[in-house]
Amino acid sequence: MLSLVILGVLVSVVHAESYTTYPNIKTCVGLPVQYSCENTSVVTDSCCNVVRGGLVLQAQYWYTYTGLEHQAQLFPKNSWSIHGIVPLNCDGTSIGQYCDPGRQYDPKPLPSTLPNGTVINPYKGPSVRKFIQEFGRSDLLDYMDTFWINQGAPNEDLWAHEYSIHATCTSAFDVACYEPGYKKYQEVVNFFETAVKVYQMYPTYDILAASGIVPSNTTRYTRAQITNVIYSQIGADPWLGCDDNGTVWNQIRYFHHVLGTEQFGHFKPLDSIISSTCAETGIWYYERTPTSEKAVSA
Repeated sequence: MLSLVILGVLVSVVHAESYTTYPNIKTCVGLPVQYSCENTSVVTDSCCNVVRGGLVLQAQYWYTYTGLEHQAQLFPKNSWSIHGIVPLNCDGTSIGQYCDPGRQYDPKPLPSTLPNGTVINPYKGPSVRKFIQEFGRSDLLDYMDTFWINQGAPNEDLWAHEYSIHATCTSAFDVACYEPGYKKYQEVVNFFETAVKVYQMYPTYDILAASGIVPSNTTRYTRAQITNVIYSQIGADPWLGCDDNGTVWNQIRYFHHVLGTEQFGHFKPLDSIISSTCAETGIWYYERTPTSEKAVSA
């Protein structure tokens, strides 16, 4: 997996020959520097701090097959897959979903009707894959096709879902933050860049494997075994998600407060404030189907 340093160099080189994707943070200079959900003064510029959705989760998942192996859509070997970035209110409650119908690019919205009765219509336009290509970001697209893999549908459907349901509800990716000179879909591509950056903070597979916790069809683990290893490296307990009455582990989420913007700011790890759906003992961390994953370069 590319390190943050290497990725940073790669991004800077590619951007020199293509459209920029980053927001305008000129107005942020001189403003109070503070973590989201910990501010002691009123935040006056929502493009400089995470105002809506100040509790930011980095989500990854581990499924054993993609369902599209015949199309060469495979998981990265020895690596969890990106799920996305999930912004929540500071108390862990939802900040909403599909907050801007005008920036809804999800071909299969879920939910299709919001709690207030608003119907989210399926998107029929060009794929978000094309948005990335229009910005000349073949490097980003290649990375996403390697580490951000969907199950049962094309990868770009998952990418579009994550942007539409979450990014439209948090302040840092508002179109206004990219003015002047905003280019359509700029914030979409920037959201994908940001999701990749935060994912790279947490090599979940490697952290666990280094302590002897690896996928197995014969060995079960306790919840404490898993969280204790993660805690030893990041200083915070993650949220674990399990199916089958809490026995099959397939999700992990890392909690943060953010200093500055999600694009450039510092993510401070926090203990999960949401109860795990995994049992305390007898947890399966299953091996993937061998034909459902591919070797990837470091």
